Parts: sequence; C-alpha cells; structure tokens
Amino acid sequence: MISTLSKMNRHSVYRVIVAVLAMIVVGLSRLKADSSGLVWLCTVAGSLALIYCCWPLAQQSWQDMRRRKMSMEMSMLLAVVAAAAVEELVTALVITTFALIAEILEDLCLNRGHDALEDLMSFLPTTVRVRRSQEQELPLAEIEAGDVVIIGPGGKVPVDGVVVRGHSTLDTSRLTGESLPVEVQPGTEVHAGSVNQSGGLEIQATKVGEESSYGRILAVLKEARDSQAPVQRLADRYAAWLVTMALGAALLTFLITRDMRATISVIIVAGACGIAAGTPLALLGAIGQAARNGAFVKDGAHMEALSHVGMVALDKTGTLTTGALEVQEINPAPGISEKELLGLAASAEYYSEHPLGKAVVLVAQQENISVAPPDSFRAIHGKGVEAQVGGRLIRISKGARRGEIQVSEGESILGTLVLADTVRPSASEFLEGLHRDYIPVAMITGDQREAAEELAKEIGLDDVRAGLLPEDKLLEIDKFRDNLHSESHSATLVMVGDGVNDAPSLARADVGVAMGSATDVAQDTADVVLVSSDLNDLLATIRVARRARNIITANFVGTIVVDAIGMLLAATGLIGPVVAALIHVSSESIFILNSARLVVRRPL
Repeated sequence: MISTLSKMNRHSVYRVIVAVLAMIVVGLSRLKADSSGLVWLCTVAGSLALIYCCWPLAQQSWQDMRRRKMSMEMSMLLAVVAAAAVEELVTALVITTFALIAEILEDLCLNRGHDALEDLMSFLPTTVRVRRSQEQELPLAEIEAGDVVIIGPGGKVPVDGVVVRGHSTLDTSRLTGESLPVEVQPGTEVHAGSVNQSGGLEIQATKVGEESSYGRILAVLKEARDSQAPVQRLADRYAAWLVTMALGAALLTFLITRDMRATISVIIVAGACGIAAGTPLALLGAIGQAARNGAFVKDGAHMEALSHVGMVALDKTGTLTTGALEVQEINPAPGISEKELLGLAASAEYYSEHPLGKAVVLVAQQENISVAPPDSFRAIHGKGVEAQVGGRLIRISKGARRGEIQVSEGESILGTLVLADTVRPSASEFLEGLHRDYIPVAMITGDQREAAEELAKEIGLDDVRAGLLPEDKLLEIDKFRDNLHSESHSATLVMVGDGVNDAPSLARADVGVAMGSATDVAQDTADVVLVSSDLNDLLATIRVARRARNIITANFVGTIVVDAIGMLLAATGLIGPVVAALIHVSSESIFILNSARLVVRRPL
C-alpha cells in the first residue's frame, strides 16, 4: 500500500483532496440559503480551488491547441468551464475530481508496466569480482570482454560468457521463463541476468554491458516503451475524432433543446481516454511478458504485427536444429569399447578443421575421455585424416551413410561413428502449437533436399523448400507474402533464422525472428530475438500479441457503445452532468484496467 502511494503524483493527490473539500464546502453552503455572505465566500473559495485543480488540464489543452490537436483534456476543460459558466460549481468540481482520479489511475497502471523495466535495470550487481593480474572488485561498467568474472553461490551473472571453471546450476527464469535450473560446467555458454544457485563459477566474458543478452533486452524494452505502433496512432486519431463528434453532438443538442445542462452532459459523457491510454499500456504489457518469456520484441509495431501472423517460414540448420553436430551412434568392432573408439577418433581428429572432426573431439571431452594430441597428423583431401596415436596408425574416412565416419587401423576397421545435427527439443512442440492455432508453416533451407525432408518427417512438417541460395529464399519470402496479402491485407509473414544467409529474408519478411544463438548480423536485422533459442518462446509471444489485440479491440468497441448510449441519454436530458462524469470516468477506468491485465508482476 505504501509502495503504491509513493508512486502517485503528489500534486495530483493534493488537487483531488482540494477538489473534494471545495465540493463539500460549496455544496453545504448552498444549503444555507439565508446566509448570502457565506455562500459568496464559499463560491469564491470554490472557484479558486477549481482553477488550481484544473490547471494541468488547461496547460495540456493549450499545448494541444498550439499543435491543432483535439484531445480529451480539452473536452473536459470545456465541460468544466461550461458548468461553471451556468453556475454549476459543484458539478464542475465533481467533473474535475473524477478527471484527476482517472489521471492518477492511468499513471498507476502505466507505472506497473514501467516498474517491470526498472526491476530489470536494477537487477544486475553494480560491482563484480574479476581476476586479471590478481583478484579484484570492479564496477560493472569497467568489465571488458576477455575478463574472467568470479560468481559465488547466489550471485547474479553480469555478463555473457563461457564457464572456464566450476560446476553449478543457474536460474535462467528471468531470461527464458524456464523454471527448472540449468546445469553448467566448463565450456557452457551463460547469459547475463542468470542467477548462480550452488557452486562457484569462473566465467570468461564474451559480451558485456549493452552488448550482453540482458543489455540488449533493456535497450529493446526502452525503445519499445517509447515507440508508437500503428494501432496506437489509430487510437489517437479515434480519440480526436470522438472528441470532435462529442462537441458536434453537444452543439446540435443545444440548438435543438436550448438546454445547457444537457449540452454540458453530452460533452462530459464522451470519453476516449480508455483507448488512448489503454492501447500503449496493453502493448507495453505484452512486450514485457514476451521479454520475461525469453523473447524480446524491438518495438510495439512488431508486437502488433505478431498478432496477425498468417504464416511462419523456418530455416533448418540452427533454427529447427541446434546447428551443432553431435555423435548419434557409436558402433565399435568386436573387442573395442565405445570409449576406446571415441578416444582414438578424437585423438586422430585433434588438429582437424573439419566440422565432423571438431564435433568428435568436443564430444569426447564432454564425456571426460582423455584426448591426447597425435604424434603426427596428415589431412588427406577428400579422403579423411591419418594420424599416429600412441604408436598406432589411425585413419578416419567417410562412411557409407550421411554423417558417418569410419575409424580404422591398418586394414582393420575399428568401428564407425555417426554424427548429425540435433533437432531442437522445442521444434516438434512448436510446430504442433502452430497447427493448433491454424498457422501454416514452411521450411526454407539451403541444405540438401534429402536431409531437409528427413528432418521434416521427424518433426511433422509438410512444406519443405530445400537447396535454396539466399536469393532463392528471398523469392520464396516474396511469394509467401504476396499470397498472404492477397487473402488478407493485415496478415503477416514471420521468418525465423539464425545465419548470415538468413539476414536478407529476415529483413524482407513482415517480422524477422532470430535465434539467441544466431550471428550478430541476423540478430541486428531481426525484429524479435529468442534469447534462449527456444521456439516455444515465439509461440508464446504470438499468443500474447493476440491477447493484446483482443484487449485493444474490446476497448475500442466498448468505448463506442458506452459513448453512444451516454450521449443519447445526456442529449435527451435523462442524465445530468454529475452522472455523465461518473459514466465517463467509470468506463475509462474499466478500459484502462482491462489493458493493465497484461502487466503481470513477477517476484524476483
């Protein structure tokens, strides 16, 4: 309660108190009909209070007039002036009180959205333990790429980097939404914003400050908070149109009825603040939810576009798969253990630059198999490698199957290893979610058709376009967009990729989405970045965007209905200025609170 009160604008609170007291004093004085002096004194005091309380409305109205902009502040000020002009001072004070309360409510709701950003900004530590020539504590701003940062249990990871020493588990929920801890060990990549839970860690920084995952999220959220989506511009235009319509209806009411109270009531009852303020609040809440789920959207326009997704195009390698080769099968010959076969292959490939060779070495190290450098090494172009390992001549050659390598010694075959790019764990679930939401999906890849169709069959994907160069991908993107826009002008195409070759397609699509493991070029080009490279985060973001759109639409429709009924009742004299003000502020508050449902606070 105290926290909420501290966030209120003190001057607005003071003005509400003054308006309420003045309203009570003026109202009570009118009951004393035999005391004209008291009535006059209270009227003067009430008028001064009214001027003080309406001063923010007058300032905003003057600025709007200079910009030739019609606003709700201007319409409310006109209503207050009109009520005071016909000696309805109590009504003028009631209108002012409701307007000020609505402003406070709007500010509190918007502050809830901004608090999420402030929590993010204050989360990282201000100082960090770092090992350079010796261990020392430095301000976070002075940490550079290459520094080794020391994180104790319970400490917050301040940089993106790679674990060089220690084993632990990390809480990555602030970045990815993942509730289960993630185990890390030497060689594991970690991101700023994670929390170390158990053991001590030493992390070599690769990206710091604004270049880190956490820094990019903050920068994007700041930009998104200040950006204006097309739907927001529409809301502003509609608000101005509604104010103009209300003034026109008020003029028509006066010309027909000559009833000033009915005329004032028509001006008062019309309210568009619910959509003018509720729309940016809904978008801010949606962007905040997406960021907490592990995806950050670069501005409100792209969040709006995600609410109209008509199709998703996906790259294969690095998007549907992890992009990292792993050993899928180890087939040793009789008398040879899997560990011995993998160790010999890794030692023979120790100096290899081939992706398959590097993958074999990495897997052996991850399995804690001792990998000794060979005594000699020779790469045979197009055939494999040959190396002396512990006095044994080991040859590595291509196997019969795709991704298979054969390990032999002399004429004896020691066994085979099968390596393949691993399917992302979230790929199948993501595609199932798209199918449930009736969103068509296609794979566009430069890989060979055989490999692409094999993966598509495994994860349940029907539409496959393989063997494409970057320019071919652009042509496919153009075809998808043309087909979508011919069916629905608002339907948008989403392209998901990770490589430099995907950057043109990411830029050409209506919304480009890059994986968190993507190249810097792809991430800079994309409109959305999935920090944890979890495709389900994109699905969650699409659903949040649709929910935001539904809320904004409900606000639009509700405002039209309430204003139309209210103006009709006011014009016919069935409601007076006070009831009109109550309807105006109540409906406005309901629509703002409706948008605030998207702004969900989470514990640290």
